[in-house]
Amino acid sequence: MNPVKELHNHGQAVWLDFLARGFIAKGELKHLVESDGVRGVTSNPSIFEKAIGSSDEYDGAIAKILKDGDRSVTDLYEALAIEDIQHAADVLRPVYDELDGKDGFVSLEVSPYLANDTKATVAEAERL
Repeated sequence: MNPVKELHNHGQAVWLDFLARGFIAKGELKHLVESDGVRGVTSNPSIFEKAIGSSDEYDGAIAKILKDGDRSVTDLYEALAIEDIQHAADVLRPVYDELDGKDGFVSLEVSPYLANDTKATVAEAERL
């Protein structure tokens, strides 16, 4: 038996610590969800840095965002990350529905610069 599926059969919710645009578009995330029982995805700036910097799959999206003018690096990052997270959440929606909202999520970290400011951290999480 598949070891990831076996963990699922023992009550463990396996989350993938990886996200990239092509991974979603090519159906690889969907395959892991449907075949291996992956129940969620974590993401963070480091994961996106690797995904964006290691391929050309973001070039078109970056050009489209910048078509209307310059954007800050933070704005550009958020636009790309949120779009990927929305697509990953679409893939995980059946898990969310099947488990009545107890799993099937995609996480996104708030800025570590807010670590000592609870109000700002909560506001940033709600905004994202």
